[in-house]
Amino acid sequence: MSSPETHSRRTGGRIRSQEAHDAVLAAAVELVEELGYQAVTIERIAARADVAKSTVYRWWKSKALLVMDAYRTAVEQRMPEPDTGSLTDDLTAFTTALYGVCAHPLRVRTLRGLMAEAQLDPAFAEPFREWVESRRAVVLTLLARGVQRGELRSTADVEAATDRLFGLFWYRLLVGHQPLEPAQAAGHVDQLLHGLRARGAE
Repeated sequence: MSSPETHSRRTGGRIRSQEAHDAVLAAAVELVEELGYQAVTIERIAARADVAKSTVYRWWKSKALLVMDAYRTAVEQRMPEPDTGSLTDDLTAFTTALYGVCAHPLRVRTLRGLMAEAQLDPAFAEPFREWVESRRAVVLTLLARGVQRGELRSTADVEAATDRLFGLFWYRLLVGHQPLEPAQAAGHVDQLLHGLRARGAE
C-alpha cells in the first residue's frame, strides 16, 4: 500500500507532466503563429516550453501531429461550442467567432499557411484534415440539434450546409476578394438556413 508521501510524489509527477504537456501545446501554437509552420521545429517548441526534446517525442511522433493537436486545442478554447437553445443563435455565435479571426493577422497568416502546407505535404495533410473534420463536427452537431428540435427539415442536407458555411469562410480567407467581418455573420447564417428550415420554423 502506498504511503501518503509516495502518493504525494506520484500526484505531483502527474501534475508536472500535465503542465509540461500544456506548455508544449502552448509553445507550438505561439511559434506557428509567430514563424509559420515551415520554420517551426521540435527543437524550438521544446526550448520554448522548457522541456527536453525527448519529452515532446514521447507524446507526439511528428511535428505535424503536434502542431495540429496544439491548434485544435487552441481553437476549441477560443471558439467553444455554443448551445443557446436556438439553431440560428448557435450558428450566428459560431460564425461570428469564426469571422473574428480576421481581426488577428497572425492567425489569418497561420491558417493560410496551414492550408497551403496541407496541399503540398502528404504527411501534414492527414492531421490537417482531421482538424478540419473536428471543426465541421461542431457545426454538424449544431445542425443535428436543429433537426431534433424541429427547426430544420428532417431531410435537410446538413453535410452540404456545413460545407457552405466553411466554404465561404475559407474562400474569402484565402482569396481575399471580399471582407470577412463578424457583423456579416447573422446575414450569412440566415441565407444558409433558407430552404432548410422546417415549415413553421421561419
